[in-house]
Amino acid sequence: MSVVITLIIIAVLILAHEWGHFIAARRVGIPVHEFSLGFGYKLFSINRDGVEYSLRLIPLGGFVRMSGEDSDYNDPKGFSQRTPLEKIRVSFAGPFMNFVLALLIFIFTYSIIGIPSSSPQPILGKIIPDRPAAVAGLQENDRILAVNGQKVTTWTEFTEQIASTPAGTPMEFKVERNNNIKYVNVSAELNESTGLPVIGVLGSVIYERQGIVEAIKIGVKQTYDLTRLMLIGLWTIITGGASAGDLAGPVGITKLVGEAAQVGSVFLLTFAAFLSINLGIINLLPFPALDGSKIVFAVVEAIRRKPMEPEKEGLIHFIGFVFLMLLIVVVTYNDIMRLIKG
Repeated sequence: MSVVITLIIIAVLILAHEWGHFIAARRVGIPVHEFSLGFGYKLFSINRDGVEYSLRLIPLGGFVRMSGEDSDYNDPKGFSQRTPLEKIRVSFAGPFMNFVLALLIFIFTYSIIGIPSSSPQPILGKIIPDRPAAVAGLQENDRILAVNGQKVTTWTEFTEQIASTPAGTPMEFKVERNNNIKYVNVSAELNESTGLPVIGVLGSVIYERQGIVEAIKIGVKQTYDLTRLMLIGLWTIITGGASAGDLAGPVGITKLVGEAAQVGSVFLLTFAAFLSINLGIINLLPFPALDGSKIVFAVVEAIRRKPMEPEKEGLIHFIGFVFLMLLIVVVTYNDIMRLIKG
């Protein structure tokens, strides 16, 4: 299920990104030959109004194939013959749509679902599968009335009771479920990262819906804050303050999506918005094959009043694309090794 959800999220992010390029190119007047979701072998395609819409085998990207980018460099309507400002407009439109998508996700989440906050009541929320609480038969919305005969009235009191009981020691929970009283025995396990006993439950969550104006304000702030944090993190990697091995590839993202989905829909949608902003920022980097490099080439063209030879620019982008594919392979390998090592 995590894989399916991840593929859906990636597809939506790519569609938004490529749709930005597509719309900008059409408005500028650049003929578009193909709008593709994915790379590699073509699985399916249809033609509409002179554009081929295709689905390809490797769902880790996509592209809009415009006139003037492959071999038809002399097409007066093609990308290579456009003004620097038009090239910048088309190149920037893709990453820009990822920021717009993130903002729309935040607005939808906060206005339709609401802002989550932890309930102070000792009521169980998510039950993590295969952990002590799930094995013992505890269920979502169970209210904990007492632990080992000691009355519990708040979530804090409940967690303190668990933390003060050594891992492996049976605890008797007095539980109210559907107006019935039940007694359940649970033995906590040790969380190796914190050193504290845990049973694998989350507290219940209260969702407070926001008005559309307030949701927009919060969404804009969230988009700005996440963008700023990602830029700081990227700069930390560039300056050597963090290792490139900390980067997550497709496998790592799938794991994170699964964890977010377990917590709840708000967290999953927020993570999707985070990925969308991340995709926008990465594509604006001045690296060959990314939109940022096309913007740089256009700026240089405007300064020197002469474009680079299309064949040379195309070769540079191709080399960059190959490097990016190799980087994805390396990052995916690191993801798998992290999973194997736990």
